[in-house]
Amino acid sequence: MENIKVIGFDADDTLWVNEPFFRDSEEQFCDLLEGYMPRHDIMKVLFSIEIKNLDLYGYGIKAFVLSMIEAAMEITGGTVNPQTIQKILHIGRNQLLMPVENLHGVEETILHLKQKYKLVVVTKGDLLDQERKLEKSGLLSHFHHTEIVSEKKESEYYKLLKHLDISPDEFLMVGNSLKSDILPILEIGSWGFHVPFHTTWAHEHVDITIKNEKFRELGSINELIHILP
Repeated sequence: MENIKVIGFDADDTLWVNEPFFRDSEEQFCDLLEGYMPRHDIMKVLFSIEIKNLDLYGYGIKAFVLSMIEAAMEITGGTVNPQTIQKILHIGRNQLLMPVENLHGVEETILHLKQKYKLVVVTKGDLLDQERKLEKSGLLSHFHHTEIVSEKKESEYYKLLKHLDISPDEFLMVGNSLKSDILPILEIGSWGFHVPFHTTWAHEHVDITIKNEKFRELGSINELIHILP
């Protein structure tokens, strides 16, 4: 780890709370449509439509709202009323306006690490929303660079390393998603530290045991202070 020069941080559910707001919005969506089918079936329809739309809409709240409207059309057989559509839009708007709540230990850890390392944010999602949350978090000034991508693939990480002018061995990625934050980064030879969050979107869940000398599983983000040289 003595070679590490740059540390990349995922944003949602690594720096601040995010996924619980989606779960709450899903529950509100189910409240609107539970007269048509059981809640668990409503959730299945919504999830399948979200996955189908990923390549077209990407990630984030706006994409989620479009998928909720499409799911409402499918669940109701095209008879969903304008008032329900309005309520779905209201759910999305409220989520966009939610305050940004930094996770425990994040600010302390960032302030400590910036004394030695160059820090960057690597996140996916809607550009405007991610920029808004980063600014509201109060953490923006501590980061050298922010990378907002449509998907976290090996090719995107390679582009970031080229932009930072560092080798894979000099980069550490910290995040809550094994699928997006850890597995691709280990594949290119960088370091990956996983900080699990109590709620993870099903699309990001992978059931895998990682055996790699550059991988660490942390109980909390402030363990970085004690682990890194």
